[in-house]
Amino acid sequence: MNRIYEGVRTDSPDEASIRITVDGGPLNMRNDIRNHSPDGGNWGYAGSGPAQLSLAILADATGDDELAQGLYQRFKREFIAGIDRDVFLITQAEVRCWVAAILVAEPPDDTPSPDAGA
Repeated sequence: MNRIYEGVRTDSPDEASIRITVDGGPLNMRNDIRNHSPDGGNWGYAGSGPAQLSLAILADATGDDELAQGLYQRFKREFIAGIDRDVFLITQAEVRCWVAAILVAEPPDDTPSPDAGA
């Protein structure tokens, strides 16, 4: 199943100013891994809220907390900080494609490169 991450920022006094969900339910912001922003996630700039959101999305989309910790600051810079609207939708497939492209271009030290042994 392809999960959908949605962020909505509003000025309405009747609801929270920022709502971040995965498949319609609240996204676990993963403050247990790293607590950049106790107030939750955000997007559109390169601060602590976008760092927390990036970590949460990567951890959820990949199911790999260690991988998420290694890539979330880059994901923030390349993906989350650049969202310049009050509503966004990101699919799990988009996140996994981004991760795969990074890992192919820059394999971790303990992973042989695709052309190793050639």
